[in-house]
Amino acid sequence: MTDRPDFGRPVAVPSGRFTRMGRLGRMTLGVAGSMAAGGAGELLRGRRPARRDLLLTPGNLRRVADELARMRGAAMKMGQLLSMDTGEMLPPELSEIMARLRAEADFMPPAQLKKVLAAEWPRDWLRHFARFDVRPIAAASIGQVHRAQLKDGRDVAVKVQYPGVAGSIDSDVANVAALVRMSGLIPAGFDLVPYVEEARLQLHAETDYEAEGAHMARFAELLSGDDRFAVPQRHDNWTTPRILAMSYLDSRPLETLETAPQAERDAVATALLDLLFRELFDFALMQTDPNLANYRYDPERSRIVLLDFGATRALSETTVAQYRDLMRAGLSGDADAVREAAQAIGFLDETVTADHAARILSMMEMVFAPLRSGLYDFGDPALSRRLQAEGMALGENGFVPPPLPIDALFLQRKIAGLFLICAKLRARVDVAGLLRPHI
Repeated sequence: MTDRPDFGRPVAVPSGRFTRMGRLGRMTLGVAGSMAAGGAGELLRGRRPARRDLLLTPGNLRRVADELARMRGAAMKMGQLLSMDTGEMLPPELSEIMARLRAEADFMPPAQLKKVLAAEWPRDWLRHFARFDVRPIAAASIGQVHRAQLKDGRDVAVKVQYPGVAGSIDSDVANVAALVRMSGLIPAGFDLVPYVEEARLQLHAETDYEAEGAHMARFAELLSGDDRFAVPQRHDNWTTPRILAMSYLDSRPLETLETAPQAERDAVATALLDLLFRELFDFALMQTDPNLANYRYDPERSRIVLLDFGATRALSETTVAQYRDLMRAGLSGDADAVREAAQAIGFLDETVTADHAARILSMMEMVFAPLRSGLYDFGDPALSRRLQAEGMALGENGFVPPPLPIDALFLQRKIAGLFLICAKLRARVDVAGLLRPHI
């Protein structure tokens, strides 16, 4: 990690469950008050405002982004998911505000960091280190990462979990879910409960750093011999449920490749998509968080450094088979088989009207058609704009998505996130060529 990020501020993480509940509650009330005032003003001007428009104001989004960045933990994590899912549909100035949640968070001041380390490591831990930088090299929703060097000369990266985040997940998730319900961002009739519950379970899993270390070791094993990727090595004697110690791998942010030659950008995007299909069809094990910061680049060795395995998920044989059927049908242009596969996965069910089903299948064909013609140009925004317009039209026409199986939900998130990364790189990839060996 050669770059020295200039991010955030040293702000103590609110660690008490009731303190966090109070802060989130005050934030929600503040947003509600702002929405009420804005709505009253619009009514006085003779206009009936939409709840979504009242929420998505620069003032409200700045209030939400600032508070979630200060809170960190599950509150910030859910904000990241929301900003990733809605960011492309927001006006540019509002997207810029919410993008803070996908960048670097504030970080723990040294005094709070030392308390966490003292609680997790032996009392004499510092004598084993030649250097430990108290300013982190990365800070995110669940923890922050520090560079250090052991006295035996090994360079290490130490991921330290924020205090209190594990114990506050349930209340954080409930409070953010309440804000989402109030916002009007979800269509009437959509059942948010199973998704909130799955988010809660997933976040609990992500706070277990020993489990994340095991996932990291498993991916290192699966990718051994593939020089396109590098995975840090876990240091067991310094890893605990709240601290993950690993080898430090020199790398740069993936976005530094935006100015690289086309061939280099194409190679990186091809490797990332190839890994996606191997995770799905070969490993049945997927790192489901496509955050750009989880992929870095080592230009000296032309390899991608893979980070953050907390959101790793095993996929069922049924899910793998269903997606294989969908990809096979889509690439062959078999509309009937695409419909059958979409129904099997859960994109369509008996609650979806014929008109809405036809639009959804048309959107799927929009995706598959250019893939069948060879190199797909991710730098061309035409497809994403058409899909966005169709999606918004569906929502305006009263479409309520059927409840999607959780495996499919995480898969769609991963696919969409990698699409955005490849678009950022303006890459050209033979996607169909990567898929065919698997289907």
